[in-house]
Amino acid sequence: MKNCFFLVGPTASGKSELAADVAARCDAEIVGADAFQIYQGLPLLTAQPNDVTRRIVPHHLLNAIPLTEEMSAAKFRVLALSAIEEIQARGKRVLIVGGNGFYIKALTHGLAPLPPIDRKLRENLNALSIEELNKHLVSADPSGAEEIDRKNKRRIVRALEVFAQTGLPSSAQRADWQVASQPAEGLFVFYEREELYARIGQRVEEMFRAGVVEEVARVRELGPTAAKIIGLREIDDLLHKKISEPECVATIQQATRRYAKRQLTWFRRQTNFAPLNLSLLKDHEAAVEWILQKVARAE
Repeated sequence: MKNCFFLVGPTASGKSELAADVAARCDAEIVGADAFQIYQGLPLLTAQPNDVTRRIVPHHLLNAIPLTEEMSAAKFRVLALSAIEEIQARGKRVLIVGGNGFYIKALTHGLAPLPPIDRKLRENLNALSIEELNKHLVSADPSGAEEIDRKNKRRIVRALEVFAQTGLPSSAQRADWQVASQPAEGLFVFYEREELYARIGQRVEEMFRAGVVEEVARVRELGPTAAKIIGLREIDDLLHKKISEPECVATIQQATRRYAKRQLTWFRRQTNFAPLNLSLLKDHEAAVEWILQKVARAE
């Protein structure tokens, strides 16, 4: 992680704009650490940096792979390390920016080796309901069940696969992170909850004004990871006239607030990055200057 600086935080915290301006001032390039912004075809729904922001400095792992391709923390780690090596070979700093805590920790701490996918076992687990899977998870891994998104069927299935194949809960395997850690410098940026939620509400409304419904309507195929993008199911319901647009907007805003709450919890508990409360700073430029000072001290 030499010459790498992390800028992490919840959705709608303005990381993309801050990162672009910081990177331009310190001769860095950006590597994205977001499970959904890495996909092509849904720039509005995944809140990818706009063209103006992306022209400021080069961005990597953004709008990079098809929606049909499955992603994982292990695959992200390989792609990110390759991008970092390429950037550093050109004598540039690296700014790693994102809100996926699991991807970021996979990069800074590595991953414990896991067994290969057993297709028959996965098929059997996928046949169970989310309620049945959660019961099995609580029984097999009560500690891990407290941390995992209990509505994310794919994550629960994978945790149960690991337990079935190794006899160890996935939370125990993640304990290897504590000994595999690499030194990493960075900041955890956030707004006070009320302000963050207001920003989320505004951003969802702006996505609809910009044409996110038409963007989703053009999608023809999705892989299992991309299918989890917040807002896809709701907009599909809107397209099939199951809900109204105001209902769709409100539901996506609520789902995004819940996601942001989980991100805040993760970064407070799982990283040592210094917190930066953006609500206490005067404006965007003040935040950029603060981050630049931290980047300079990390050299």
